[in-house]
Amino acid sequence: MRSDDMKKGVSRLPHRSILKSLGLTDEEIDRPIIGVVNSANELIPGHMHLNKIAEAAKAGIRMAGGTPQEFSTIGVCDGVAMNHTGMKYSLVTREIIADSIEAVAMAHPFDGLVLVTCCDKIVPGMIMAAMRLNIPSIVISGGPMLAGKFKGQDIDYSTCYEAIGKFHKGKLTEKDLADVEEEACPTCGSCSGMFTANSMNCLSEAIGIALPGNGTIPAILSKRLRLAKQAGMKIMELVEKDLKPRDIVGSQAIKNAIAVDMALGCSTNTILHLTAIAHEAKADFSLELVNQVSDRTPNLCRLSPAGKHHLENLYEAGGVQAVMNELYKNGLIDGKPVTVTGKSVSENISGAEILDPEIIRTVSDPYQKDGGLAILWGNLAQEGCVVKRSAVDPSMYRHKGTARVFDSEEEALKEIMDGKIKSGDVVVIRYEGPRGGPGMREMLAPTSAIAGIGMDREVALITDGRFSGATRGASIGHVSPEAQAGGIIGIVKDGDMIEIDIPEYKINLLVDQREIERRLAGWKPPEPKINYGYMARYSKLVQSASKGAVLE
Repeated sequence: MRSDDMKKGVSRLPHRSILKSLGLTDEEIDRPIIGVVNSANELIPGHMHLNKIAEAAKAGIRMAGGTPQEFSTIGVCDGVAMNHTGMKYSLVTREIIADSIEAVAMAHPFDGLVLVTCCDKIVPGMIMAAMRLNIPSIVISGGPMLAGKFKGQDIDYSTCYEAIGKFHKGKLTEKDLADVEEEACPTCGSCSGMFTANSMNCLSEAIGIALPGNGTIPAILSKRLRLAKQAGMKIMELVEKDLKPRDIVGSQAIKNAIAVDMALGCSTNTILHLTAIAHEAKADFSLELVNQVSDRTPNLCRLSPAGKHHLENLYEAGGVQAVMNELYKNGLIDGKPVTVTGKSVSENISGAEILDPEIIRTVSDPYQKDGGLAILWGNLAQEGCVVKRSAVDPSMYRHKGTARVFDSEEEALKEIMDGKIKSGDVVVIRYEGPRGGPGMREMLAPTSAIAGIGMDREVALITDGRFSGATRGASIGHVSPEAQAGGIIGIVKDGDMIEIDIPEYKINLLVDQREIERRLAGWKPPEPKINYGYMARYSKLVQSASKGAVLE
């Protein structure tokens, strides 16, 4: 056992004494020692209840003959950090989380890890740590929030942002705003649409690092606690079999995850995170692969923000396993990869049927014949950029418009709210990338403002930053290279024409190449927006979004 390094032999007498000072008995010390990474805090609705999930996981470990040792890691709430300086500090926590788990698990040689997580950067950060450490590991999330209700309709976190634009247009009253505020986020759990947190929890099933049900069982159900106990018991099997994360998350598992991503219509952030996870797993991954899978994988679900359904509806309709079985029966995923159940993908999903064909469509009757996400290339994004195609109105699939250029999210949002953006415009927000932001903020406020004022079928938005999973409309993010790194987006001017062609995977600045070269020759990077502390170090080390914004 790996834990023998800290507990076996005469030379480890001092170590055992420390373990006993924690209250552990000889019997507990002799058993496999399992690290339980608990990201519970009082900051995030998806994490406010994780102490109960961690306790259930520890109970499962003990039932199966192991000794759990719990430790913590950080997390921030994107919803609270959104649209101010705090959002610069969101994506960067992914690396801090991975690094902190690595540090603890190397200092304390656990035999296995149970990763208790729920939201946004915490899920991929924990999976990245598991890949890096490559010791038996399993993910258990806190589960999704239930949708709220407003005037007989299901609502969620994204409704709040769109309500602001509707209020400014006179479509909602102050009483309406108060009601939306009160009801949009009604329970604990990750926000109820197919936003980034739920996307990553669903994809944790697809890549095989979490048990079936991890992505969709609602946070408030006792079934979630039982799943956590099962995860605790299952880690003991993984330790006994020495089944490690990189045995599970190989190139084929990543390809399966991309297919499920396309079928579900997940957040654009999944591309950023799957790229980083593949990097840590030493698995093949490319942005070209995303479009190859997207071309042949239909979009089977229209969950908020792309449609009216929420995670509780996906759960009731059969969950991720039903989606995967539908893909498998049509030759769209590989059933051979092993998973944390100890069984193959095909064994896990056998018998998982679609229970509501409106929420999970069949391959023969999809919402859309190709996948929910697309990667675009062109002179404006030579390393690629990403769009949530399933949340774009078809009338905006092909769009040519006049650039309105802003060097920050705040500048763009003010112009949008002041009614200065016109039909047909292409809003360009730059210097918000991993290096230039720094931290690659999410642009939910401006995209929701555009939707809220009813212009999401008339105005496109592109950025070297990124988008919340709650974003809808012709919103194109992760433009790479970013402006701060000398990307073409840095020399776009007001009045330039930009052409977007989603079906052909193209995005181009319609300016003569000689003029582009002239502008680049006169360009120099601006001073960093934050030049102290962790963010200054991050800005120097972070790689392009096209490489997953990992640190090198």
